[in-house]
Amino acid sequence: MKRSPKSIALGLLAAAAVASLVVPLAAAGDGPRHKGNESLQQPTAPHAAASQRSAAPAPPADLSGRKRVGKASFYAKQFSGKPMANGAPMDPHGDNAASRTLPLGTTAKVTNVETGKSAVVTIQDRGPYVDGRIVDLSPDTAMKIGITPRKGVAKVVVAPIAVPLPDGRVKVGAAAYEPDEMPGSVPVHVAKAGRERGDKRPW
Repeated sequence: MKRSPKSIALGLLAAAAVASLVVPLAAAGDGPRHKGNESLQQPTAPHAAASQRSAAPAPPADLSGRKRVGKASFYAKQFSGKPMANGAPMDPHGDNAASRTLPLGTTAKVTNVETGKSAVVTIQDRGPYVDGRIVDLSPDTAMKIGITPRKGVAKVVVAPIAVPLPDGRVKVGAAAYEPDEMPGSVPVHVAKAGRERGDKRPW
């Protein structure tokens, strides 16, 4: 059964609340990758060239929960099974994705602007390290939203659903405020209109 961004966000918020009661300061036990910007200090995405990793400083963590527009690419076949930044093997059929700025563990809705197709992903890796690209997807996820091997790259909207914070709380992202039936490509225009009206939602 397909879960909506709203139900995913509520589930993660409930889990975070329980964890805070049962295990105080649970975030500290997750290791250094969850402490502030430390998760971004040494990007370990297997698909990034070593020269690219060392050439540019890591950007600050994006904890805003706001949407971002940019290009999406996907993992090449040779990275199947290779360890990602969180230690898990890259699953070409899974919902794993890479971002340079979103905290590991963030769930987000990625929408292909051209096709209007969306998929929910979990940030588990660092990358991509190419200017203008904001997310790397598994091959299966890329196909679901209309990014074919022939095309390779597409303009997308990345809308966070739930963003883990350094203190163990979970921040509800922009996608959690969208009606379930709203096509993923529409919120880009809704966001612009919202900003013009002065709305305070995390567009």
